[in-house]
Amino acid sequence: MKLFLRILMILAVGMMIFNLTVIDWDSPTEGDSLVAIIGVFASASALLLLIILTLSLKIKSKLKD
Repeated sequence: MKLFLRILMILAVGMMIFNLTVIDWDSPTEGDSLVAIIGVFASASALLLLIILTLSLKIKSKLKD
């Protein structure tokens, strides 16, 4: 489970970096740049949710002991 979560985190960071390179910083709200901005926010939210899941699993294992 830990390996799977880490792979998903790496994929989320990779998607975020890729989408940051696609953004046209001169006009970020037009065309593909807008889609890339949405992709950055989606990747960031997925990464945040995966971090929360990881922390909750750590808390759960400590409460079992």
